[in-house]
Amino acid sequence: MADEPLEALEGLTPLEYADTPVMDELAAKSEIGLLHTIPEGMKPGSDTANLSVMGYDPKVYYTGRSPLEALSIGVPMESDDVALRCNLVTLTEEEPYEEKKILDHSSGEISTEDAGILLEALKKELEDEEYRLYLGTSYRHCLIWKHGQVVSLAAPHDHLTEVIGPWLPEDPRLLDMQKKSYEILSKHPINLERKAKGLNMANSCWFWGAGTKPALTSFEEHYHKKGVMISAVDLLKGIAVGAGMKNIIVEGANGGLHTNYEGKARAAVDALLKEGYDFAYIHVEAPDEMGHQGSIERKVQAIQNLDQRVIRIVKEQMDASGEEYRLLILPDHPTPIRVRTHTSDPVPYLLYDSTHQQDRSWHYNEREARESGNDRGKGHEMMGYFLQQPS
Repeated sequence: MADEPLEALEGLTPLEYADTPVMDELAAKSEIGLLHTIPEGMKPGSDTANLSVMGYDPKVYYTGRSPLEALSIGVPMESDDVALRCNLVTLTEEEPYEEKKILDHSSGEISTEDAGILLEALKKELEDEEYRLYLGTSYRHCLIWKHGQVVSLAAPHDHLTEVIGPWLPEDPRLLDMQKKSYEILSKHPINLERKAKGLNMANSCWFWGAGTKPALTSFEEHYHKKGVMISAVDLLKGIAVGAGMKNIIVEGANGGLHTNYEGKARAAVDALLKEGYDFAYIHVEAPDEMGHQGSIERKVQAIQNLDQRVIRIVKEQMDASGEEYRLLILPDHPTPIRVRTHTSDPVPYLLYDSTHQQDRSWHYNEREARESGNDRGKGHEMMGYFLQQPS
């Protein structure tokens, strides 16, 4: 959700420009400021950032992105296995493989149903005793390399519209599998149908995010709170599995712009008010995806959806319950329209306490968070402050 001032929005960020009456109402009664979710020297990934927001120091707990996703989908891993993210991406069609460009890291946010059919075709041709493919969600899938190596691999969303040659795997087997995947997928009936409809084809695998089996400590043991995770993204579900939290699956939640926002909000409130949980983590992927797509209009819409279709529902229902509660709102990292990928800049946070409402003139956005003078520093220390420290 966090971004940079844009000329097309008259110098405002998408968050400043968006109509967000609920977040602005909360900001006037809250502490706002900046938080550094990406430790110095680490890449600004959703993996490191969300570990940080969840209260786990990435420098201690991070072993790679894909192993966290593997946890989520129940992939068996030995201690010396390596998990890799397998994106289904859209590459240009005319050139030799090394000269192609990445058009879309998500293949038009392909459905899990279509992706599953394509993955089955890849399994028949690519799998053996050493390499196994596992279905995830939408374009996000998993490759397990038995007794593998953690190799350096480029994230596709970092190199949109670029020639892929310099970013291809150096490992010969991984490179060969990516090339073969193009041969298999580019002529698959699913993709020919997508092309005929004007949709982006999922015409190649892209491997990245390699890592070994993670070992997170229990969230409940660490913070003495029972928590739930509500997300459509396997990465977040995997963090929850590793942390011993319950994953709540919401029908229609798909990680895209048209996800089931209301369902996520209601699931969080039910967990807190009816099921005896202390903490709910609602993760909404849409602002990030729209940042990757470079769409100002859709990113603004995603932010407005978050305000009206998630935060408003949570606030109204918690207020109506009479329960005391706290609410923390923040992006895990910025995904600026200008670069269409993640950056390490600090993010604006809003911390509301129903028992200690402040009287300020703040609005919730990057500029006013910076002007507040509050800089909470290390991201992984915020969770303890949010859950345990007095107002």
